[in-house]
Amino acid sequence: MTPPSPHSAPSDRPAAGVLADRLGRPLTDLRISVTDRCNFRCTYCMPKEVFDKDHPYLPHAAMLSFEEITRLARLFARQGVRKIRLTGGEPLLRRGLERLVASLAALRTREGRPLDLGLTTNGSLLAQKAAALRDAGLGRVTVSLDALDDAVFRRMNDVDFPVAKVLAGIEAAQAAGFARIKVNMVVKRGTNAQEILPMARHFRGTGVVLRFIEYMDVGATNGWRMDEVLPSSEVLSLLSQAHPLVPLEASAPGETAQRWAYADGAGEVGVISSVTHAFCGACSRARLSTDGRLFLCLFAHDGHDFRALLRDEPEAAGDARIQARLAQIWQARADRYSELRALGAAPPRNAARRIEMSYIGG
Repeated sequence: MTPPSPHSAPSDRPAAGVLADRLGRPLTDLRISVTDRCNFRCTYCMPKEVFDKDHPYLPHAAMLSFEEITRLARLFARQGVRKIRLTGGEPLLRRGLERLVASLAALRTREGRPLDLGLTTNGSLLAQKAAALRDAGLGRVTVSLDALDDAVFRRMNDVDFPVAKVLAGIEAAQAAGFARIKVNMVVKRGTNAQEILPMARHFRGTGVVLRFIEYMDVGATNGWRMDEVLPSSEVLSLLSQAHPLVPLEASAPGETAQRWAYADGAGEVGVISSVTHAFCGACSRARLSTDGRLFLCLFAHDGHDFRALLRDEPEAAGDARIQARLAQIWQARADRYSELRALGAAPPRNAARRIEMSYIGG
């Protein structure tokens, strides 16, 4: 089955006066990592051999406070950001996260609308926190879940965590009233590909949108190999044989997932094909690390320090300087790592220094 055409189109280009990078891409999405810690040790993200008991996590003083995050988010919204996703690490490990959610939910876009506010979680603490997060103003939840089979799931999270507790978290999110719940499954050939159809069967008809993500070469510690990538085209072929699919249009410019509906009306699935079908041309996302560094690409090797700006500049005088710095950085952006890789370009000399996903969020 052939995926829909790439996401970018002339109509996606920003209007006059909107902040845009060197390739004409606007800044509309901001992903904020609120912690570099996680209680899972998934091999494709935080392998236990690297992130062991002696790993040097960020001290509390180095992390952005909730007030600093909110201030930056407000300034980013003035520059065109409409969508914010809280990530980690595992964001629900950050104590009092509901207070941050409430502060962000009170912000408005340049057009005066509420921000599209979401959170990505491994689901381990979601059952306890879903209602409070919803009450605080969180709009959407994405849960990472790589298998329904308990033994497979325990091996992949590498801390022997049971899948039943993640499923209970998803049910708690539904009960709390979240209308937009997604489940992301990272697919590795030879590891959990056999879980594709069971996952699809489980979430069909539930209102939960299941998305299959190609195993990506993020960071420098996950031992990525191309032969472990299961292309989205094969995932779609497998799915369509069991449940016929029809293509859907992207729900927004720059959307990462290609969307498909079940022909019988039982909901939708998506695929994120960052390895075999790069979508850099429509990328409108920036990422803010736990310690306030701004990264312009998931595959970046360095970021721009906004924590120093926040802490050195008084709020009244500093806001204008921070916005000017953001505009300068974004307007100079030309990142398109995945597209260049697909074209056969050699990796940059500093590729081995790429930032880990656990530091800037997925």
